[in-house]
Amino acid sequence: MQKEKYIKQLITFLEKGTCTFTVTEYLKEKLKQNGFQELLENETWNLSPGKYYVTRNDASLISFIIGKNYQNSFNIVTTHSDTPALALKPQNENYENGYLKLNVAPYGGLLNYGWLDRPLSIAGKIIIRKENTYQSKIIDLDNPLLVIPSIAIHQNDKANSNLDLNAQVDLIPIISLKEEKNIIQNLIYQKYKIPKKNICDFDLLLYNKENTYEIGIDKELLLSPRIDNLTSTFAALEGIINSKKEENINVFCSFNNEEIGSLTTEGADSNFLIDTLKKIAASLKIDISTSLYNSFIISSDNTHAVHPNHPDLADNTNKVYLNQGIVISKDQLSTTCALSSTIFKDLCQKAKVPFQNFTSRNDTTSGSTLSGLSLKHVSVTSIDIGLAQLAMHSSLECVGKNDCYDLFLVFKTFFNTSLIHHKKSTKLTF
Repeated sequence: MQKEKYIKQLITFLEKGTCTFTVTEYLKEKLKQNGFQELLENETWNLSPGKYYVTRNDASLISFIIGKNYQNSFNIVTTHSDTPALALKPQNENYENGYLKLNVAPYGGLLNYGWLDRPLSIAGKIIIRKENTYQSKIIDLDNPLLVIPSIAIHQNDKANSNLDLNAQVDLIPIISLKEEKNIIQNLIYQKYKIPKKNICDFDLLLYNKENTYEIGIDKELLLSPRIDNLTSTFAALEGIINSKKEENINVFCSFNNEEIGSLTTEGADSNFLIDTLKKIAASLKIDISTSLYNSFIISSDNTHAVHPNHPDLADNTNKVYLNQGIVISKDQLSTTCALSSTIFKDLCQKAKVPFQNFTSRNDTTSGSTLSGLSLKHVSVTSIDIGLAQLAMHSSLECVGKNDCYDLFLVFKTFFNTSLIHHKKSTKLTF
């Protein structure tokens, strides 16, 4: 796929992937279009060489391709599909002072001020009761419905010197100037014709409704909501779709709940990945322990580019820059080691893609990684990589377009590469 076409499709994904549930819906549809068959966790799998995917809780997805001449190993890429947002509380309506407000809770580590004065909408999952049956439905109200207004500087003379936002007070959005009961249920009925009496409960989140913009004199940057981590998710999706290596079992995992620690039913710290690999191995009658020893995980999540106004926040010898290559992270909490880093650099060279090394400053804290959490359940040689970006966890983030495309090229190369592990060495075959 050429760069221009890839970026155009990435922009569509960034705008449609409004929350983890709508992202998973998009992934499922794209995989189906490319010949992937859906599997269910509560069924026995009888697998043969082919393309498959399985989901958990409508929010995490694992897709895999079994090559015709598959070896006893897995090539795995992990990403996450959730993003910092504002989640609707169960009882959320509050009408006072002429405003109908919705009570929300921060989901993940929000950059609070980045959510002020933005057009916001609502997406997520609802549970519908039909007689004695419960069904889930993914919804997206799509229209700009809400705003969190900032306080004018005339009323807050410390706005430019001490912007200390209280999440319970300052991050509450308004949705109307009139009092209305069951407003969310009414909006769902207007769009989906689902009676409010049938809606049992919901997992709904507010998201930034702004479009993705190509910015810079040469349009070399993307400014968009949800850069972290949908850029990695889309690259991995396109990478596995474009894989053709018949000796591989290629695996792409898109996890939910990374932003809140991953310790959920479908998070990276769950049994979703290891259970899926065990079911694949059992169906193919291969030894899972041997398979894991021979496997490799690339965990892809974004990290911090040198800030144009605060270069002092970056490590003095391991700075990373926009559009200058895929980032290899080797922080204390990363899973990157000398071997995995060497393998990945060779993949980059094969894909003709630049790479750069990242570590945090010693006086700042780096977060846990997807593969670090997965490795609690799946002990596999692993590396942490991603894209350099600005304004992480704001409602609008910035990334280099070349880096986005290069990440796809690396994943495509990885999924078309076999790693042969010998007793004392590892060999790549392209």
